[in-house]
Amino acid sequence: MKILVINSGSSSIKFQLIEMPSETVIASGLVERIGLEEGAIHYKHLTDKVTLNIPVPNHATGLAEVAKMLMDEKTGVIKDVAEIDLVGHRVVHGGKKFSDPVEVTEEIKDIIRDLILLAPLHNPPNLDGIEVAEKIFTKSKQIALFDTAFHQSLPAVAYRYAIANKFFEDDNVRVYGFHGLSHKYVTDRAVEFLGKPDAKLISIHLGNGCSMTAVQNGQSLDHTLGFGPNDGLIMGTRSGAIDQSVIFFLMDKYNYTKEEIVSILSKESGMLGLTGYSDLRDIEAQAELGNTNCILALEMNAYRIKKFIGAYTATLKGLDAIVFTAGIGENSATIRKMVCDQMDYFGIHLDEALNAERLPNIRNINVAGSKTKILIVPTNEELEIATECYENFKS
Repeated sequence: MKILVINSGSSSIKFQLIEMPSETVIASGLVERIGLEEGAIHYKHLTDKVTLNIPVPNHATGLAEVAKMLMDEKTGVIKDVAEIDLVGHRVVHGGKKFSDPVEVTEEIKDIIRDLILLAPLHNPPNLDGIEVAEKIFTKSKQIALFDTAFHQSLPAVAYRYAIANKFFEDDNVRVYGFHGLSHKYVTDRAVEFLGKPDAKLISIHLGNGCSMTAVQNGQSLDHTLGFGPNDGLIMGTRSGAIDQSVIFFLMDKYNYTKEEIVSILSKESGMLGLTGYSDLRDIEAQAELGNTNCILALEMNAYRIKKFIGAYTATLKGLDAIVFTAGIGENSATIRKMVCDQMDYFGIHLDEALNAERLPNIRNINVAGSKTKILIVPTNEELEIATECYENFKS
C-alpha cells in the first residue's frame, strides 16, 4: 500500500510517499516559501535530489508540482496518482471529537473549519492541504490524523481548568494537548526498546515548539501544552507558562490589542525574547562565549523541564525512563546534560560520553545500571501517520 503523507503549513508542505507495511520511504520532500515571489520545491528519491526554484503562489500549485515530480520520467516513482492508496494529513487541532484517524468527509472538514478559532495558525493550512489533495489525488482516500488525538486519554483532573463549569460545558475550554503524533511514536518505540509494555515514561519533545507528556500503558496521562500551543515549556519564540496577570498588566500599561499580545507571546518571546536568538545552536554558541543572557536562558529552559519531570514522576507514581526527541532533544547534548544534572534522586544518571555521541538511532545515554533510563528516540511523525493510516484503513 502506498501512502502519501502531507504536513501542510502556512507557507510550506512537507511530504513523504511511504510503502506500507515495509515502512519504505519511496520519495520525500518539501515545498517552501509558498506565497512569496521565490518558492522552492525539494524532492528526494533514493540518492537523487532535485530542487525546483519556481514561484509557488498557493498550496494548489505546490501539490500539483509534487504530483508531477512523483510521476516524472527520470526521478518519478509512480506512473499515475491513482497508485497512491491513501493520503494522510496531519491536522493540529481536532478538539475533543477525535481519538483515531478518520476518513475525510464534508462533515469532517466542517469540524476542522469550526476548530480554526482554537488553532488559527495551523488548522487553516491543514484544511487547505486536504482540499487541494482531494482535487489532485482523486482516487485516494483522504485521511485526517490529529495532533490532539493522543491526549484524549487525559483524565478530567488533568484536562479541566479551574474556571466556571459553563466554559467547559458550553465552550469546551479544556486542555487538548499537542505534538501527539510525535509523543505517541517515540513512546511506542521506547516501550519496544525497554521491553516493558507498562513502562512509566516522560516524553520530552524539544524543537521550536516544546512539550512534555506523562505516558503509561500507551496512554497520555498529563501534558504541558493546554487549550492552545503556548503553555508549559519555554520555546523558540513562545513564552510557555506565564501568569495571566502579566498579560493584563501589559494591556493596561501599553494599551496593546489582543492581536499584539498574541504576537508578543507567540512570536517575540521564549528563547528569542530572552536572548535575541531563536535557534538553540546560536544560543549555545553565544553562551560558550560568555553571553549572560544566553547562559540564563539555557538555565531557565532546563529548570522548567526539570520541574515537569518532578511533577510527572508524581503523576506516574514512579519513573522508568525519560525520552528526549525532536530537533533539540535529539541533537543538543548541552540541554540534555543540563536537564539531567543533579537529578540522581530520580534515579537519573547521565553518561556524558554516551550523551556526546551523535548517532541516528534510538539509544540510551544513562550510566549502566541506572534505575531510570535516559533515551534518545528520533521522532518520525510521517511514519506514525503512515502506520496509523495503514492499520485503520488497509482493508
